[in-house]
Amino acid sequence: MALPHTSDPPRRARPWALLAVVCAVLAALTLLADGVVGGLFVLVVGIAGAALTAMGTWWVVSHRGAVRLVGALLMLGAPVAILLIFARADLWPTALLAIALWAAAVACARTALRAARRPDGMRAAVRADAPRSPVLIMNPKSGGGKVGRFGLVEKSEALGARVLLLDPEVVTDVAALARQAVADGADLLGVAGGDGTQARVAEVAAEYDLPFLVISAGTRNHFAMDLGLDREDPARCLDALVDGEELRVDLGVVGGQCFVNTASFGVYAEIVQRPEYRDAKADSALAALPDLLMGYAGTTLDAATDENRLEAQQALLVSNNPYSSPEPMGARRSRLDLGVLGVVGIRVNNAAQAADVALRGAKAAGLHLLTSRQVVVGSAAERVAVAVDGEALTMPTPVTCSIRPGALRVLVPRGRPGAPPAAPPMQWSEVLALAFDRPTRRNTP
Repeated sequence: MALPHTSDPPRRARPWALLAVVCAVLAALTLLADGVVGGLFVLVVGIAGAALTAMGTWWVVSHRGAVRLVGALLMLGAPVAILLIFARADLWPTALLAIALWAAAVACARTALRAARRPDGMRAAVRADAPRSPVLIMNPKSGGGKVGRFGLVEKSEALGARVLLLDPEVVTDVAALARQAVADGADLLGVAGGDGTQARVAEVAAEYDLPFLVISAGTRNHFAMDLGLDREDPARCLDALVDGEELRVDLGVVGGQCFVNTASFGVYAEIVQRPEYRDAKADSALAALPDLLMGYAGTTLDAATDENRLEAQQALLVSNNPYSSPEPMGARRSRLDLGVLGVVGIRVNNAAQAADVALRGAKAAGLHLLTSRQVVVGSAAERVAVAVDGEALTMPTPVTCSIRPGALRVLVPRGRPGAPPAAPPMQWSEVLALAFDRPTRRNTP
């Protein structure tokens, strides 16, 4: 849906946009300072070095033995070789200055884009009354023992909540535990644990239309971050029990099961299935990636969205609302109430395609970024691996992913840090329009 364009961007955006343009022009002039040949030499060598680094990285993750060793040497050696080439040609001051100016241009451009866009974060639906019979489910092992370290049980009970502490040695059906709590009179359900546990209890809260409390006691706390909660001190999330407000957020659904963050298919999902993954994530991933990426063990996937079809993908990530970049592990969602799924599909079969993704990002042929209200994932296999909020599952194909708009009532403290601002996608056409005070048009899902 197209947003109306504005001919009067915020005043604070224009100086940053102008500064971005000036820095970009100065970067270009710096390259030309040693002549056209020298500038082109710096540019070509820099791009070639970046491509070789990406190719080396691809060989490291997709091969074993001698090829992996060569990839590691290339990944580490290419940047060093670039510096040596620049030094030998006496062009390193030019190269460093051009890189610094270009980095400044990008930073100023992002600042301008962020300033030009009106805050569009989620708004609290209502000021919430304090719950009378809150029940909080806590995993003492989650996040390396945050429940005990922050005294969450004692603080919760002091606020009138009933705490159900999970036994780390016993596999517990937390959804059944939550339903029993509702049957016993709970008027709020909450979780201190990882996102997988959050999702299972959130599904029960949505089923009974009860408020849900997120306590950021997990390892990464993606859901808590996008809700604007304090991830450094999970005890602050308990303030919602006495001074809270409600947010209406969406829930993703994959194969009939709810998720709050992502459902992943393909390479990552296959790795999560491995028993050794929990204890040695990096080592098990490095050991599994060659087989999965080169097609020896992994299964390619097809995905049908509302308007597009992706074929023979090695990995698919479906998220509850779109992320700000194709790297959800380091990105965030600015909204959880847009009523659409984010879709990231990737297919990289060789080093050249890996370099293309590294250099061109979302514009690369092997990377697809979409939004859709429904995604149907198919495969030649009867069942496929699915990582649902990091939990390893298998599901019969085809697997349907959908979204339930506004299904979950999340109780959050009125005084909370707020979600960090999402980095806007780089659009130089919009930066130029801001710099020279021209109307701009932006699209949102």
